[in-house]
Amino acid sequence: MKSKIQQFVDETIEDYLRAGGLNGGDDFSYDLAASKEGGRGDFACNVAFKLSKMIRRSPREVAQTLVEQMEERCRRDPGTGIARIEIAGAGFINFTLARKSYGEILKEVFARGEHYGVSDFGKGRKVLLEFVSANPTGPLTIAHGRQAAVGDALANILGASGHAVEREYYLNDAGRQMKLLGQSLWVRYRNLLGEEVPLPEDAYQGEYLIAIAQKLKTEKQDALMKCPADEAVRFCSQFAGEDIMAGIREDLALLGVRMDHYFSEGTLFSGGQVEATLALLSQKGFLYEKEGALWFRSTDFGDDKDRVVRKSTGETTYLAPDIAYHRYKFDRGFQWLINFLGPDHHGYVTRLKAACRALGHRAEDIDVRIVQLTTLYRKGEPVRMSTRAGQFVTLRELVEEVGADAARFFFIMRKVESHLDFDLELAKQKSQDNPVYYLQYAYARIASLIRFAQRPVRQDAELDRLVAEEETALIRMISEFPHALVSASELMEPYRLADYLRDLATCFHKFYSLHRIVTEDQPLTDARLLLAEAVKITMENGLRLLGISRPETM
Repeated sequence: MKSKIQQFVDETIEDYLRAGGLNGGDDFSYDLAASKEGGRGDFACNVAFKLSKMIRRSPREVAQTLVEQMEERCRRDPGTGIARIEIAGAGFINFTLARKSYGEILKEVFARGEHYGVSDFGKGRKVLLEFVSANPTGPLTIAHGRQAAVGDALANILGASGHAVEREYYLNDAGRQMKLLGQSLWVRYRNLLGEEVPLPEDAYQGEYLIAIAQKLKTEKQDALMKCPADEAVRFCSQFAGEDIMAGIREDLALLGVRMDHYFSEGTLFSGGQVEATLALLSQKGFLYEKEGALWFRSTDFGDDKDRVVRKSTGETTYLAPDIAYHRYKFDRGFQWLINFLGPDHHGYVTRLKAACRALGHRAEDIDVRIVQLTTLYRKGEPVRMSTRAGQFVTLRELVEEVGADAARFFFIMRKVESHLDFDLELAKQKSQDNPVYYLQYAYARIASLIRFAQRPVRQDAELDRLVAEEETALIRMISEFPHALVSASELMEPYRLADYLRDLATCFHKFYSLHRIVTEDQPLTDARLLLAEAVKITMENGLRLLGISRPETM
């Protein structure tokens, strides 16, 4: 649901474009934000700058025309709740709300409760969000944890903004890595039975594999020693994969992450979908043979070179099942595919988009976000890790040390394209320097003062009593929540919601430090209690979408 002022601006833009025979298109967007402290008006809008590029007029000229239309609408309809509209700078449009509009904002928040901020922005568009998708060859690391937290939060935000979103984990369980896992476990198992067999040079060396080998020995004793080596390795691959996946599911649950689907790469081969997809691409003329290998003409779709999908040995490359997998995603009715990949997959973005276009879909029907790595710091020093040597901090260890709330928030609070420095000591602090503690403390403080008031929050409170700058600033910030959700959804950036909540908490803490909420003046107390309740509702809705708990006491 859009705010009243955003609906007002949207309708004015539609009239403006219609009068000029123009169409903004589905991707047209603008920013409408609460004015910063000391700014002019209550809200500032940059729509004139956006429209100026479309119609090739200066932003100031566009703003002048828009303001004239807006003022005329306000004269015709006194119920807009806007007292004044002004042009600032090179073309910003500033809005000042009528006093009664502040009260209407608070009443709307109170009435909508847990649904405040929810909108139909996505119009029911079916979205498949694939994230984490770590090979089931070892426990989840902090790199996977960042993907998990951001992906889960984004799925929540997309759902709140009107998308029909599902979460999926893709199991790479059919490639060379799984065979290597089986070989590594086979060696560890034989070691436990007294054979001095060295690990292959590129084997998995983590301690977790010794624990799995011990489980295998307990279950099978020495029975596998009587099997052909190939058969034993295949069994070890399956045994280790299932054990590791069970742990991965547990680790995700510890972080509060759920998946709707776990999809096996192996089913693409066993179900014939890989061959069927290659046949389809061949029929379309997008495959050719060279030097005994089968190549995909990805350069036809903007890639820097064509890609091999089947080697001269007859083995398929990673790209072949990936194309089949994305074809299957579309066949299941999803209209928008979002993939979270690690930083070593930059080159994969163009070829995935090329594959989707070759299958008959638009490049914009798939978005690939590259999630950068995380460096852990303990007492100012980076924690050294080596995945190949099996020396790394697992996601489970991190959650057990700092808690799920801190882990999730720290993972979410930066753009995924930026490297993340994770301060372990800060994440454990119970102080306002810790951003997640800062938010939860604000929420708990509101819950405490409402209990202390010992009176119900009244929707019919005299809200015209809220005249202090800290009160109106807080109301403006609350009213921005629906827009913050749409922005985080549209740009696929959950950190924007985290930033918004920190700004809201700062605004509330300032208000609380300067004004008593429970006073001898009962009408003023009722008004301020409703304001506090509106902040609490907004924070609760935002924290829930980020997957952060909302403690009533701290």
